[in-house]
Amino acid sequence: MNYNSPQQIVIAGEAAAVAEVGVKLKEAGARASTLPVSAPFHSTLMQPAEKRLRADVERTAFSDPRVPVYVNVDAKPITDAAAAKEALIRQVSRPVLWEESVRRMIDDGVSLFVEVGPGRVLTGLLARIDKGAGRVSVQGPPDFAAAREAIAEARAS
Repeated sequence: MNYNSPQQIVIAGEAAAVAEVGVKLKEAGARASTLPVSAPFHSTLMQPAEKRLRADVERTAFSDPRVPVYVNVDAKPITDAAAAKEALIRQVSRPVLWEESVRRMIDDGVSLFVEVGPGRVLTGLLARIDKGAGRVSVQGPPDFAAAREAIAEARAS
């Protein structure tokens, strides 16, 4: 499951069960759609993949993060390598607490969110969570100047 915003929750599970829930949600007047994904991410059905990932991650050297990393399974910041490793593993089969994570970051003083990569899904969700939160989307090189300006303004505040 992904708890993305007050208006959006994504469910994951066996394909037939998810389809059945979608039909029932539509019958109840909700908007429901199927996401084109290859697996039931962030659900207990991913535990076998989590076990395989654990073996690889445990063999990998991690350093303490230079800045706090907010973990989407706990909606809390982490600051050490061991916690980062464990969080990376746990996120495979646990729900994503995106809304709660964003609210925690705002409560902790984050004033600007920068989304880097194709699409504007996260900045769109951010607008639903807190319309006043600063946000900028970087789709490619033409967006770098606007992002730099937004970051400079946020630092000056």
